[in-house]
Amino acid sequence: MSPSLALGLCIVGIAGLFYLNREKSLPTSKALWLPVIWLWTNGSRPPSGWLGIDMPMDIPGQPPVPSTLDQLVAVTLMLLGVIVLIRRRREVTSLLKASWPIVLYFTFAVLSVLWSDYPGWGFKRWIRALGDLIMVLLVATDAQPVAALRRLLSRVGFVLLPASVLLIKYYPNLGRGFSQWGDGVFNTGVTTNKNSLGVLVLFVALGALWQVIALLRDKTQPNRTRRLLAQGTLLYFGISLLFMAHSATSGACFVLGAGLMLAMALPFFRARPAAVNALVLALLLSGGLTILLGGYTEAVKAMGRNQDLTGRREIWKMVIPMVPNSMVGAGFETFWVGPRVERFFANYGGIHRTNEAHNGYIEVYLNLGWIGVGLIALILGQGYRRAVRALRRGSALGALLVAYVVTAAVYSIGEAGFRMMGISWIFLLLSVAAANRVISLRDTTSEPDRELDRPPAKSETPSPNPAWTQSVRPAFLS
Repeated sequence: MSPSLALGLCIVGIAGLFYLNREKSLPTSKALWLPVIWLWTNGSRPPSGWLGIDMPMDIPGQPPVPSTLDQLVAVTLMLLGVIVLIRRRREVTSLLKASWPIVLYFTFAVLSVLWSDYPGWGFKRWIRALGDLIMVLLVATDAQPVAALRRLLSRVGFVLLPASVLLIKYYPNLGRGFSQWGDGVFNTGVTTNKNSLGVLVLFVALGALWQVIALLRDKTQPNRTRRLLAQGTLLYFGISLLFMAHSATSGACFVLGAGLMLAMALPFFRARPAAVNALVLALLLSGGLTILLGGYTEAVKAMGRNQDLTGRREIWKMVIPMVPNSMVGAGFETFWVGPRVERFFANYGGIHRTNEAHNGYIEVYLNLGWIGVGLIALILGQGYRRAVRALRRGSALGALLVAYVVTAAVYSIGEAGFRMMGISWIFLLLSVAAANRVISLRDTTSEPDRELDRPPAKSETPSPNPAWTQSVRPAFLS
């Protein structure tokens, strides 16, 4: 098949997926397209990359020079998002109070620029990081938060996953790259490296699996058959791309997350939150005991990595002693800037040309010290507890949120999963905010929680609470 024909079929197929998945029973705000575009750009390549605009070469130790076009797109999305959130200020204020660990983290992050060697650069990065939070709040404060999350996952997945397969198979100059570790050619799809492709597919595929499970369980869902076909196709693309990406961390995390969701779909776990905690603890302990009891070498080989985790352990040994202050770190997003990075590259001959620690917890430690790591632990802890509570109160969304929080925590052991504008970080924030929002809505009514997931049947009396039943205003900025 010629690349042009494949491109045409891909466009038709993407349009077909959107058509099959259409759902008008629960209207969501048109402002939902803002986080969709945000994830399209952060989950693939920046606009300048797609347009072939030459970028200034990065100089080790110096802040990279961002593209004017990329900055303009990001600022535009953020400003439009802020306008929408101002109109939803009551819901936003309530949600931020409930998500207080996230507020603490962002507050400490902006304070950390005071002791950074590059405060101007750190503050610019913090402003950009607010974009992630703005987009998360747009989804979570929608009048129909569960439907908004469903459509966010579908709109992102329907475009980026088929496009990745197209680029890998028919446009290899765009969909493939060369490994800096000497592993030869690897598949990148719409992203710039295999790990970025892996984490994108990980969270989108888990979302598709969640929707497939929900549609299979509830036969009263409107347009169930065609939506099931669309989500099943998306899940197939996701699993196929996980094999193509050959990202061991993302693949293992998908197995973990999918296993958790399938287990929590069983009545035994849905009715017993303690059993969910025991299941998660058992999985984490089994992984820890595997390492402690001498199974480390076999485990990493089974994941397709060498014993030093493809150079990660050596990087960790290099960078941890370089942190200027163990309690507060180097300052938000400024560890990889300055003379210490130049010494890093000079001492190790460019073997590890990296700008991250390939471990989320170590990355936070480098930039924000032990205080930052503690705040990340608070975010993970609250996110997990609230997700389990949502599951206990009958929300089908709870299973997905539990899987997202656990996989984000595990994924960050092998990758820098808590960095701004990263897919893992965005979905962790989204999980915490969505869990708090769902619980808040559930606490305001005595109606069954299924009304968050689907419209009431004709025989059911709608809840009188406006937060549950009001339609979204047709204006874009609603």
